[in-house]
Amino acid sequence: MATGSPLTTHVLDTASGTPAVNLKISLFRKDKLGQWTDLFNGKTNSDGRLPGLLTQDTFTMGLYKVTFDTGTYFLEKGVNGFYPYVDVVFEITDPHQHYHVPLLLSPYGYSTYRGS
Repeated sequence: MATGSPLTTHVLDTASGTPAVNLKISLFRKDKLGQWTDLFNGKTNSDGRLPGLLTQDTFTMGLYKVTFDTGTYFLEKGVNGFYPYVDVVFEITDPHQHYHVPLLLSPYGYSTYRGS
């Protein structure tokens, strides 16, 4: 496996055609009691990416959630948005693979998929 985080994300603002810079992202994993455990918080860089989400040692099988704070992002841009946040929940069955969870974002819609 390549070095770096086994889990990556990339946020593009499709309304402006640019990376979503300074968008707050939080990463959670569901614990054995069914509660979400906070693993990482940060903001996207000038390319709309957030490096260093997890290390290979901390990446295990289970349910994960990435919360994108879209409401604050659009508020800071002076744009009215419809979605205050976007939660993307996904299941990791093989922690030795690389997982990429991108978000294509506009004030009134979003799309995500498992990237490469």
